[in-house]
Amino acid sequence: MAGAAPARDHAALMDSVYRGQRHIYDLTRKYYLFGRDRLIAGLDARPGSAVLEIGCGTGRNLALVGRRWPGAALHGLDLSSEMLKSARATLGGKGALALGDATAFSSQTLFGRAGFDRVILSYATSMIPDWHSALEQAVAVLAPGGSLHVVDFGDLAGLPQPFRALLRKWLAWFHVTPRLDLADAAAGLAARHGLSCKAERGMLGYYRLITITRPRD
Repeated sequence: MAGAAPARDHAALMDSVYRGQRHIYDLTRKYYLFGRDRLIAGLDARPGSAVLEIGCGTGRNLALVGRRWPGAALHGLDLSSEMLKSARATLGGKGALALGDATAFSSQTLFGRAGFDRVILSYATSMIPDWHSALEQAVAVLAPGGSLHVVDFGDLAGLPQPFRALLRKWLAWFHVTPRLDLADAAAGLAARHGLSCKAERGMLGYYRLITITRPRD
């Protein structure tokens, strides 16, 4: 129970940030949350496969997954009850949504299943204080042959320094911290669990795409 209080505190923070922001979130974030659609296009979520987005926010990504990969079963988890209000409206009952902590949740209890074929973390690690545990949890709910798909901010090294500094200041306003060691942490996690890991760098280092895959055996 040691982590229960910090999780409640972070949930309250996220609700306070997004209580008003959720209404314009998708309209504003499309201008700087790049790589999300590339992640969705590469899911290969075939009919009957179970997809879970951890930190599903407004449900924008899950709705696009449903359109891009018809027949996939959609599931979303978020710590913010405010964001889940938007997700329910976005999905219109076409997915299962649950309130929960990305670092510690029971998929069996929340969704009635132990594993998922595809798990997504889209610009979530940069907002989760204990993001290493969130990665561990995401890997733990992968079904045999399943894959974890992560997209988040990169080192921004290709951007002009003034713009890079301005962007980081803007992100900090929303409690967002780019995880510069994300690729190394993912590779280490995969190695410890006998999984494969692939990391790709977006244009100008703006974002990183990481895929961790569990063997079928």
